[in-house]
Amino acid sequence: MSDIPSIAVTDLADDATVVDVREPEEWAAGHAPGAVHLPLGDLPARIDELPETPASLAVVCRSGGRSGRAVEWLVQQGFDVVNVDGGMQAWDRAGKPLVGGADGQDPSVL
Repeated sequence: MSDIPSIAVTDLADDATVVDVREPEEWAAGHAPGAVHLPLGDLPARIDELPETPASLAVVCRSGGRSGRAVEWLVQQGFDVVNVDGGMQAWDRAGKPLVGGADGQDPSVL
């Protein structure tokens, strides 16, 4: 997977456009503010929902595996995308903001 473009969570701009490819229950528990939710299995059918942005799209999952596969596929489709190293677990460890939280719970990363 070393040929997949990636970025460290700490190098991600605060206003970066983030595409979250986790499952709905993971998304509901907590996600990056302003992120776009496109579960990995839905991505091919919903590719037209990817936001247009002047910079690379940052793709994230829980730990970086699913988003790595998404980035690999999206690069083949001609998109300018990067995988967020360590996924939402790294995002949370870095102290980046989370929103969401199912059933009134504080946002968290499942």
